[in-house]
Amino acid sequence: MKKLLIASVLSLSALAAQAKDIVETAVAAGSFKTLATALQAAGLVDTLKGKGPFTVFAPTDEAFAKIPKADLDALLKDKAKLTAVLTYHVVPGKVMAKDVKAGNVKTVQGGDIMLATAGGVTVNNAKVVSADVGASNGVIHVIDTVLMPK
Repeated sequence: MKKLLIASVLSLSALAAQAKDIVETAVAAGSFKTLATALQAAGLVDTLKGKGPFTVFAPTDEAFAKIPKADLDALLKDKAKLTAVLTYHVVPGKVMAKDVKAGNVKTVQGGDIMLATAGGVTVNNAKVVSADVGASNGVIHVIDTVLMPK
């Protein structure tokens, strides 16, 4: 499992060097299939292929697997709720890990996420497992848990 994550992170870094947008970078990595499916179901692919810049806290397939299958299936069918969940993972602007400051940050969804920096960067209760994956229109920080807006 860790080897797969490390390989995915290395793939992300190599792909980012080729100036792909956020969606192309995530899809090419191979460990964000559920995220890509969710973005398509919510109609957000074109948005995240847009000019940006965006900072995306991207949950891996393993993060989505923590959600019970029935709940995930229901979420994927509810476009409004899915859009809210996905946009809760996006912050306007390009925020690199070195620039992260602890505290609340407003998301594209409109809610706040809590960033912490003690012992590594966390977003709410999700751990950033890989930071600063560059894309042509922003940056991806890989997280191990799906964030749910309040």
